[in-house]
This record gives sequence, structure tokens and C-alpha cells, in this order.
Amino acid sequence: MTNVLDNFRLDGRIAVITGGGGVLGAVFARALAEAGAVVWVTDCAADRAEQVAAALVDNGYQAHGLEADALKQESLAAAAERVGAVDILINAAGGNVATATTTAELGFFDLPLSALERVVALNLFAGAILPSQVFGRGMQDNPAGGVILNISSMNALRPLTRIPGYSAAKAAVSNFTQWLAVHMAQEYNPRIRVNALAPGFFLTEQNRFLLTEREGGALTERGRRIIDHTPMGRLGAPEELAGATVWLCSSAAAFVTGVVLPVDGGFSAFAGV
Repeated sequence: MTNVLDNFRLDGRIAVITGGGGVLGAVFARALAEAGAVVWVTDCAADRAEQVAAALVDNGYQAHGLEADALKQESLAAAAERVGAVDILINAAGGNVATATTTAELGFFDLPLSALERVVALNLFAGAILPSQVFGRGMQDNPAGGVILNISSMNALRPLTRIPGYSAAKAAVSNFTQWLAVHMAQEYNPRIRVNALAPGFFLTEQNRFLLTEREGGALTERGRRIIDHTPMGRLGAPEELAGATVWLCSSAAAFVTGVVLPVDGGFSAFAGV
């Protein structure tokens, strides 16, 4: 009988992480590498991808850095040709744009269409659809199937103030995750699983200017409200996404598909009273 912990191992599996040069992407890369996967870290900036991969190699893991722009199908296709067959795809590309965020100076009616389009493109097309088309194609012929893991957000469950484009795009990522889970299983291979993580509030470069003061790093009023609405009373550490990531990518979650899993310190469970 197989030890249940063995089901969490990813030995020999080939994993691609788009947006792997970012804070969360690097956490995903390390988590999969520690579980035994051969990790391909891709990013639109080759130096960021190579830096993350080099740090893993220095620690004895199998990793490669590769430039790939998740907004460009031809760039993704070139990366896919280099990597070959893929068992796991984590779509970690995404982010917000300052000019798509309402402020005292920039109201909703004046948000530039180009900024809103950029946010949707980064999170829905680059962050889910395009890499899934390119790297998911080879999974259909894999007897063991494959895993696609998207990154949604708390904004998909409860849209936050000031970031309409990001909230709408992440809601679309959650919807697309469920659609793709059904489509891949019914049309191509029932062993292809598609899920998403919905992180709560983790301090990263994309939200730092919203949650902390530029001078001194103290929490902004928005940051304090988030803490007040998080039962665990703190922001998450990026490394706290690692366990859920390995689980969803491993055989331990073999019958789990089409879910959007909150990792949020209880934020989504709390009604405020």
C-alpha cells in the first residue's frame, strides 16, 4: 500500500511556471522543485527567470530559466518546443497597473481604456488562456494526464474598491478555470486537472503601494481594513502558498478539478460581524 505522503511527491515530472520571476512565481518554483519536479522557470525577463532557476540549482534542485512572454503566443510556443512534454503548468503571470486604479486624482470615468485592457490581458490572457493553449496541448496525449494551476484572487470572490480591472480579470480567471476543467476532461483527457489558487493578501510588489505607506512601510488605511477583515489578523507570507500548490499539482489531489481554493487566513469566510 502506498504511503499517503508519497502521493505528494512530484519526482521526475516536468513543470513550467509562467511569470516565474515574480515573488509568488519563485515560491511556486521552489515548492515544486522541493517535491522533486524538474522546473522550467519562464518569465518575460530572461534575467529574472534565470536568477530564480540558478538559486534552485545552487540548492541541489533541477531547474532551468527560460525567457517566455506569456502575452505572445509565438514566444510561448518557442518555449514549449524547448521544454517538450509538460506534466504541470502553473500560470503565475499577472499583475495590476497603477493607471487602472482609481485614486483621488483619477476617477472611474477617467480610467484609460488602454490601462484596463492591459490588466485584463495580463491576468486573463497571459495569466491563464494563452499558456494553457500552448502547454496544455501536449497533455491530451499523456496517459497520466496533466495539471494546470491558475492564480485567481480574493478579488474574484469579493471585488475590492479601486481596482475594477484587476477584480474583473481575476473573476474571469476563476470562471475560465472551471470551464477549462470541464472542457479538458470531457473533450481531451479525463486525467487532465485544472484548478486555481485564490490567494488572500500577500505583500508583493504589485500591491505594496496600496497596502503600505511609501515612506516607512506602515500599513495604509486600506491595509488596516484588510487585516481587520482577516480572522488570522495578518498578511500572508508568500511561502504559505507552497503546501496548497504542491497538493493541487500532485497525485494527492487526483480527484480534484475545477476548484478555486482560497488561501486567505479566513478572509472569504468572515462577514465582518
